[in-house]
Amino acid sequence: MTTKSLDITQIKEYLPHRYPFLLVDRVLDWESGKRITAIKNVTVNEEFFNGHFPNKPVMPGVMMIEALAQTAAILSFLTMDVKPDEKTVVFFLGIDGARFKRPVGPGDQLKMDVEIIKVARGIWKYAAKGTVDGQLVVEGELMCTMRTTDELAEK
Repeated sequence: MTTKSLDITQIKEYLPHRYPFLLVDRVLDWESGKRITAIKNVTVNEEFFNGHFPNKPVMPGVMMIEALAQTAAILSFLTMDVKPDEKTVVFFLGIDGARFKRPVGPGDQLKMDVEIIKVARGIWKYAAKGTVDGQLVVEGELMCTMRTTDELAEK
């Protein structure tokens, strides 16, 4: 089986996020309808380290969850075999069982593994986990949906 990967330029075709909020640096491998593995290289230059915390930089848990959610969104688009247009919005609907096992800081490489649990009525559910050097640092079940700005305008 061949490895399917995406570099940062390709990732930007699937995610609208940009610095400082683009939190996926590379997709290492993915399988349509099943799973994806991606990485976030955590550097001391991250904006959030200016305030979290200046004397002991720690990646905020919500940023780790956001990185997992962005990875999940890429998997969804790859699974649907579509690239989103400027009207497509992915909404994060919820997370169940979020657990943070250890801090992530500058110099760490957050490896993110996301698997599709199910897709029903436009709701995607994923099992997601992040590791650093093979150690679990974050996990949870994510849910999201996709809408267009036209649909949002109708509400």
